Amino acid sequence: MSDVPPDPNVLETFRPLVEPRAIAVAGASASSVTLGNEIINHVRNFGFKGGIYPIHPSAEEVEGLRAYRTFADLPEIVDYAYVSVAAPSIPGLLSGAGGKVRFAQVSSSGFGETVAGKELEDHIVAAARAGGSRLVGPNCIGIYCPKGHLTWVGGVSPEPGPVGIVTQSGGLGTNMIRRGNERGVRFSSLVSVGNSADIGPNDLLEFYLADPDTRVVGLYLEDIKDGRRFFDILRAAAGAKPVILLRGGRSREGRRAAVSHTGAMASDERVWQAAVRQLGLVQAETLDEFMDILLAFQMLTPRPSKPTENVVLFGNGGGISVMGTDIFSSVGLSVPAFSEETRKPLDDLNLPPGTSVENPIDTPRSTLRVEGAGIVEKILEAAYASGDSDALVMHLNIASFVGSADQRFNILENLIQNALHVRARMEAHVHFALVLRSDGSAEADERKRADRTQALALGIPVFDEIPEVARALAGVSRYERFLASRNT
Repeated sequence: MSDVPPDPNVLETFRPLVEPRAIAVAGASASSVTLGNEIINHVRNFGFKGGIYPIHPSAEEVEGLRAYRTFADLPEIVDYAYVSVAAPSIPGLLSGAGGKVRFAQVSSSGFGETVAGKELEDHIVAAARAGGSRLVGPNCIGIYCPKGHLTWVGGVSPEPGPVGIVTQSGGLGTNMIRRGNERGVRFSSLVSVGNSADIGPNDLLEFYLADPDTRVVGLYLEDIKDGRRFFDILRAAAGAKPVILLRGGRSREGRRAAVSHTGAMASDERVWQAAVRQLGLVQAETLDEFMDILLAFQMLTPRPSKPTENVVLFGNGGGISVMGTDIFSSVGLSVPAFSEETRKPLDDLNLPPGTSVENPIDTPRSTLRVEGAGIVEKILEAAYASGDSDALVMHLNIASFVGSADQRFNILENLIQNALHVRARMEAHVHFALVLRSDGSAEADERKRADRTQALALGIPVFDEIPEVARALAGVSRYERFLASRNT
């Protein structure tokens, strides 16, 4: 067992970090724009209504707010302080806080990621404790929490959601937020922990597993300082929530890069792979795959009673369907041929020439237009009649429907709506996902954004290409199989 026992009050402990009632910012300037100034303006624009207190050694006012010389001078205890000042001045700033700061996030670098800075990093941890604070970082960039109106990134979604992320890379954290917002991923919060000198991934993993606002957890890790505690936390959770893992430092060269990035000493790859197998982690290979899997878990309910295996692939584009079949096979899923029992009702629909009612179902635009796209509902009902399928992936080439009469008569919208009618009846038994492919034209991209927004609002995960949805469903399938194995 780990030397660190589980925290029975983990929600009470860490909720103020992501949903602070008041914040302080050390490092904002009265005469120029620094990271500290940006933080103040971002949280104000994001709707933060609590006290915001700049810390400045001489200025009376920063960004229109009264400034204070030290944390100890603050008129109230702040839950969260953002510290972006020169590394040598941080110990004195933190040690003199006088219990006025619960959590201090240090964005400054020059600590444990270098040999010379390791001693200073230990010093700021001790200084934070002396001042009554817990330390996040150093060498990290911020916290994003729509519910808490906290962000270091401008122009991001204020809509809260069920995805909680811990990242040891602030730059990747920014990418996760922006790419996630574009895809429809919605966050409970995302915390950048950097060097994790005090608060680390294990602490926040424990928080997210207990947090009722978080249904799926994402981790970007380069190392874990207490591997035994990591195992214990996940083993105790017993697969209660999916945990998606993206790792850096898996190769020899990557481990060397991780040391210079966050001071990480990455573990043996065999240990990590054992953790993935034993603890039911869903591992992603790339940032895009990580975000796509998170989206799938946000939108779909895992079914361990019938893990995803067989997929019905439906859409316009024969070559795309053929390649899609190969891709699903490569990730361990199947696009199996229909039985005669399933094919007969499809044949009875007397679809136009050029339509293939095998699996994948290849439907040219002329077929999709039949009955104002109402034929789609009949095709999908027939495909589902056998009950053998675990997932339906509908892929549409948007360029086929824009700049034509189809656009005027909302054929694309009707296609999606008719597919949703079937999905509503089958949701408990079959996963449904949508692929909207664009040729890159401005018109197609604009229509894609509108249809993505509509589908996401209805709870449908939307992907850009078939390989993305294949890897996402494969991730869901791995988690379902892990849960099923625990129930046998």
